[in-house]
This record gives sequence, structure tokens and C-alpha cells, in this order.
Amino acid sequence: MSKIFSIVLLTTVVGLVAPMSRAAEQPHMREALRALMDARHQLEMASPNKGGYRARAIQQVDESIASVKAGIRFANHH
Repeated sequence: MSKIFSIVLLTTVVGLVAPMSRAAEQPHMREALRALMDARHQLEMASPNKGGYRARAIQQVDESIASVKAGIRFANHH
């Protein structure tokens, strides 16, 4: 009975740790996300008199943030 318990326990631990290790293996994606969020904040703080380029840059950064988040989610599930 203790052998079965050990196998179940080991399987459970591996099942819980594996997804966490995949998430932890993405420091560059997480740093990119942080940098993009900081860039968005800086663009929001800038004066709006940029001929529409500031607004376009904010939109592009938002799209990049969504892409990075999607990449992180994908990597966490595969």
C-alpha cells in the first residue's frame, strides 16, 4: 500500500511542479512584458502633440503586450 501511495504522491508532485518550472523558464518574456508595460506608461505620460504617432505607438505597444502574454500562455501549456 505504501508503494502505491508513493507513486501517487510522486505523480502529484511532478504534475504540480512541471507547469511552474515552465513558467519560471521564461525570464526574457517576462522582462519583455515588464519593459513593454513601462514603455506604455511612458507613452501615456508624454504630451499628445505628436501628430498621431504617440497614439499609434500606444496601440502598437498594446498589441505587443498581447502577443507576449499569448506567447507566455502558449509556452505554459505546451
